[in-house]
Amino acid sequence: MPLDNNIQPMKFIRTLYLMAALSAASIGAMAQTQSSGYFLHTITKGQSLYSISSMYNVSTADIIKLNPGSENKIKAGETLKIPQKGNGTSQPTFHTIQAGETLYKLTQRYGVSSLRICQANPGLSASNFRIGQVIVIPTKVSSEEDIINEITSDAANTAPAEPLKPKCKDMHKVEKKETIYSISRMYGITEAELIAANPELRTEKLKRGKFLCIPYPKGTQADAPKETAQPIPTDDQLFDESKKDRRKISTIKAAVLLPFQTDGGGNRDEQTRMVEYYEGFLMAVDSLKTRGVSIDLYTYDTRTDAASMRNILAKSEMKNMDIIFGPVHSEQITLAAAFAKENNIRLVVPFSSKGNEVFSNPAIYQINTPQSYLYSEVYEHFIRKFTNTNVIFLDALDGNKDKADFIKGLQDELSAKRIPFATLQGDNIIPETLKEAMDPTKDNVFIPTSGTNVALIKLLPQLIVTSRDNPDYRLQLFGYPEWQTYTNDHLASFYELDTYFYSSFYTNNLFPEAVKFSADFRRWYSKDMINSFPKYGMLGFDTGYFFLKGLSQYGSNLEDKLDKISVTPIQTGFKFERVNNWGGFINRKVFFVHFTKDFELIKLDFE
Repeated sequence: MPLDNNIQPMKFIRTLYLMAALSAASIGAMAQTQSSGYFLHTITKGQSLYSISSMYNVSTADIIKLNPGSENKIKAGETLKIPQKGNGTSQPTFHTIQAGETLYKLTQRYGVSSLRICQANPGLSASNFRIGQVIVIPTKVSSEEDIINEITSDAANTAPAEPLKPKCKDMHKVEKKETIYSISRMYGITEAELIAANPELRTEKLKRGKFLCIPYPKGTQADAPKETAQPIPTDDQLFDESKKDRRKISTIKAAVLLPFQTDGGGNRDEQTRMVEYYEGFLMAVDSLKTRGVSIDLYTYDTRTDAASMRNILAKSEMKNMDIIFGPVHSEQITLAAAFAKENNIRLVVPFSSKGNEVFSNPAIYQINTPQSYLYSEVYEHFIRKFTNTNVIFLDALDGNKDKADFIKGLQDELSAKRIPFATLQGDNIIPETLKEAMDPTKDNVFIPTSGTNVALIKLLPQLIVTSRDNPDYRLQLFGYPEWQTYTNDHLASFYELDTYFYSSFYTNNLFPEAVKFSADFRRWYSKDMINSFPKYGMLGFDTGYFFLKGLSQYGSNLEDKLDKISVTPIQTGFKFERVNNWGGFINRKVFFVHFTKDFELIKLDFE
C-alpha cells in the first residue's frame, strides 16, 4: 500500500512499532487478568476498605466479594485480592511486583517505556521497587506526541530491534502439591524454560498461591523477543533517567482559592474563618519575601458553587501555577484536583479530610489527616505511651456518638495487645464505681466516649472527687483535639487529672513563636484570632510558609525533600507520606499534649 506523501517514513515506522508494543501490552495484561481476575494488595497502617477501594477505583462490595470477612476487620500486613478492572481497556492495569522482576522487565512485558511507568508512579523509586508493591501500568496513548515520546524515551535502554512481544503466554497460580516438573508438563515447556522465566525459582521454594510466568515454548511464532547486544539497564539507571527534568523555581506562582463570599451570602462563620486563614497566609508570604523569596500570588473568591470554580480554572494564568491552596467544598475540590493532575500542579487541601481524590491523584497534599490514618497513628502512640495500663471508657450518655469509630478501633488494639479495659455508663459513673474499676498496681487511664464539652462537664467532677479520695491510685485522663477550645473552662481540672489529648494541630499560647505571631497578627489586622480548633490564622501561616519555602529551596524536586524543609510551625505538624505509588500525600503527624500535675504543658512528639 503506498504511503501518504504527508507522512514522514520514520514517523510511519515508529507508529507501526508502537502499535505492536501496545498490542503486546494488551496481551500481557490479558494473560495476567484472565488467569486470576485479581491482583494482591498488602494492607498498610491506616488503610480502610474505603481508602483501598478508592485507590483502585473499585467498590468496597467488589473487595468484600473476593475477601469474605473483610467487611468486619482488616489488619496491616494482610493481603487482599483486588479485582483487576483494567484488562486491556483505557483504564490502567495494576501490577503487584513479583520476585525477580525489575523495571526493565516490566517495560518488556507491557510494552510501556520506563519513563511512562515512572510518571504514572511518582512515588516509585529504585529503593522501594520491591516484592509486594503495587504499581499502575499506563496503557493509554492518546496523541501523536505521546506516540513519539513512547518510542524514543527508552531508545537507548529498552527499545529492541523488533516489535515487542509479551514475555508470558499465561500466568499460573501455584496450587498445593504442584511441582516445577508438573507445571512445566502442564504447559508443554521444559523445566529449564519455566525457571528461566521465573529466575527466583533457582533460590526459592515453590509456594502455594504464587503466580508464575508461563513462557511461550521455544520455536513458536510468539516466542520471546530476541536479545540485543546492549546491556540491560539497572533500576537505578532507569529511575535516574526519569528525573532529569528537575528544576529550580525562580519565581513561585501560587494561587489561593477560598470562599470569601464577597457577595455577602453563604455561611458567615465560614467566611470569617477563610478570611483569617488568608490573613495568616499573607503573613507567611511577607515573611518569605523579606528573606528574598520571589512569589507571584493570585487570589480568587470561589463562592460555594461549581460554576464559580470552573470559571476560575478556565483563566489562562491558572495553568502556569506551581501550587494551589484550597478550595474548601467537596465538589470544588473534585474539579480543582482534576485540573491540578492534568496540568501537573500541586494542590494543597487545607481543611477537608473526607475526599477520596488523594488516593488516586499524585498532585494532592491533604493537610487534615483522613480519619482511618489519624486513628492508626493515635493507637500506635497510645500503646507505646500507656503499655502497663488499665483503661476505663466513660460513656456520659450525652447523645453524641462522634467518637464511636475511634473507641471501637482503640478497643480492638487494646484487645490485641492484651491491655485490660472496661466501660462505665451514665449513672454508674460515680466515685464508688470509678474506684472499683481502677487497678491500684497500674496507671488507670479514663477515656470519655464523646469529645463534647457536655461530656466533660458531666465527667470531670466525678473524676476529681475520685482522684482526691484515692491519692495512692495513679489516675490519668485521655481525650480529643477539640478539648483545646475548652481549656479556659477546664484548665485546672486538666492539670489535676494528669490529662492527655491527641492532635495534629496545637499551640501553647505561651510558646515564644505563638506569642510573637499573635502579636504580629493583632498589629497587622487590629484584631485577635477567633477561638477555634485549629486557629485559622496560624493554619494559613504554617501551610503557606511550609510549601512556599519548600518550593523556593527544592523547586520541582520538592516531593523528594519534604522531610528536609526546615521550618518551625506555630501550630500545624507536618509529616507527609504518599498513600501509594500513584496517589498523593496525606499528613500523618500526630502528637500528644500533656497537662501534668506539676502544672507543666508538654507537647509529646513521637518522632
